[in-house]
Amino acid sequence: MDEKKKKRRRLPSWLRWTLWVLLFQLVLINISASIYAYRLTHFTVSQSADASHSGKNIFSKTWKLFTGPHYLRPAIKDKPSYAYDTVQLTTQNGTVIDAWYAQADSTARGTVILFHGVGASKGLMLPEAAAFRQFGYNVFLVDFRGHGNSAGNSTTMGMRETEEVKLAYAYIQQRGEKTIILWGASMGAVVLAKAVGEYSLTPAALILEMPFSSLQSHLKARARVLGFPQQPFAFLVTGWIGLEQGYNGYRHSAVRYAKKINCPVLMQYGEKDPYVLREEVDEIYNALASPEKSKAGYPNAWHESLVNNDGELWEKEVTAFLKGLR
Repeated sequence: MDEKKKKRRRLPSWLRWTLWVLLFQLVLINISASIYAYRLTHFTVSQSADASHSGKNIFSKTWKLFTGPHYLRPAIKDKPSYAYDTVQLTTQNGTVIDAWYAQADSTARGTVILFHGVGASKGLMLPEAAAFRQFGYNVFLVDFRGHGNSAGNSTTMGMRETEEVKLAYAYIQQRGEKTIILWGASMGAVVLAKAVGEYSLTPAALILEMPFSSLQSHLKARARVLGFPQQPFAFLVTGWIGLEQGYNGYRHSAVRYAKKINCPVLMQYGEKDPYVLREEVDEIYNALASPEKSKAGYPNAWHESLVNNDGELWEKEVTAFLKGLR
């Protein structure tokens, strides 16, 4: 009888094989997600780095997706054409943060602190900085950790970069500045949204360009652009980034952070942006606690410098917003 019961309890061979295959796939996809998460957040100095996922066929694309991107450490290629000072700030763990400070040509109306996106540097914010100087503002351009001339080779995708915002804000305050405006693009905009509430900062205003609504939405966008299923890729990579970086990746959300922003806010976005969809922008915008907020879309812009895409519209929107502060 016992032997008969044992035979009955055994799973059919086809079912056992199916379960083993599913288990193998689960392990494999998690290995892939962990590799992708690490390489997305760690830059390389190798000149052979390849961040693309292009390939001749689905097999080469899949292999690149499995092995993850290889991002070259963001370097400074351009410098200001006007006089500036190099300023170095230091985080609690000793990471040196590099920045440029430049005064306006006339009596300054205030100071704009600028923060770039992931994989960029302060050198890419020179067009915006030049425009703000033309409007009569001092500018302070900051390299996040792991970017440009700042120390390190990794990023936390905006979670801990808020310390750079705090340090930059304190530095400008120490110079006696009363009117501080914070400008950020992509990840930089998300970092600003988080930093304001985290450190109880009171800037005169925020200008947020192309912020992604959450880390998971950003990873969905990466999968979408690559032509791969958004899930479970985004869910798993978000989890692995959190595990590797020591935080809950699922709670890294600009929508959550927006609820603590009470100062005037201008949100800008590209209407053709494949990485930050209109519904994400609307979700963040609607979550803003501030009653003083405005939003502007750029019809022909992708995920790019909006001032470079349409300088006339950018000047119109930004100057109107700044005039409303006075």
